[in-house]
Amino acid sequence: MATTLIIPGLFGSADGHWQRHWLNDDPRAVLVEQDDWDRPKLDLWRDRLEREIFRHGTVDLVAHSLGCLLIANLARRPLARQVRSALLVAPCDLGPTDRLHPGAVEFGPMPDLPLPFSSLVVGSLNDPYMPFDRLRHFSTRWGSRLVDLGHAGHINIASGFGRWSHGYDLLRVLNGISRREMTRGQPGEFSERSPLPNGVA
Repeated sequence: MATTLIIPGLFGSADGHWQRHWLNDDPRAVLVEQDDWDRPKLDLWRDRLEREIFRHGTVDLVAHSLGCLLIANLARRPLARQVRSALLVAPCDLGPTDRLHPGAVEFGPMPDLPLPFSSLVVGSLNDPYMPFDRLRHFSTRWGSRLVDLGHAGHINIASGFGRWSHGYDLLRVLNGISRREMTRGQPGEFSERSPLPNGVA
């Protein structure tokens, strides 16, 4: 059975954040801890993530904000083969992130290669960290399905997201897609806004 790795973004996910609730609600969930949440460096963060993937074998990845870009930077890494699926919630755009937190993040350019595993991007129309047209662009580049939550801000505590049980449903739907794609021998790449099963839009 796959381990669910919880991957926060800049500053981590504080108590009350939906990722913290996920850790408490899912006995298979494990936090990917970083040594410095306030000054993220891509090489250090990716090394820690890859060590956790290696340690746990088959994994599902559940990321928020900068954590989504960390996952997108796995596109051509050998350990990506151990990733079954990735739920990418409110990915940030590095330009707006640097304007909001000058000099805090050292992540290089925005990753834009197709992901070699099934992925689902969950975004918002009014996220200060990612304009929706850019969200649509990167979802397409990553080969991810896109779920639009409407005016949901950055999908964090400040925008009213504490325990978010809908996220658990989305991961189950995503893993159903992943199993079907593996059965058909097709890669886990999807066009943006394709219909999701079970009425999830």
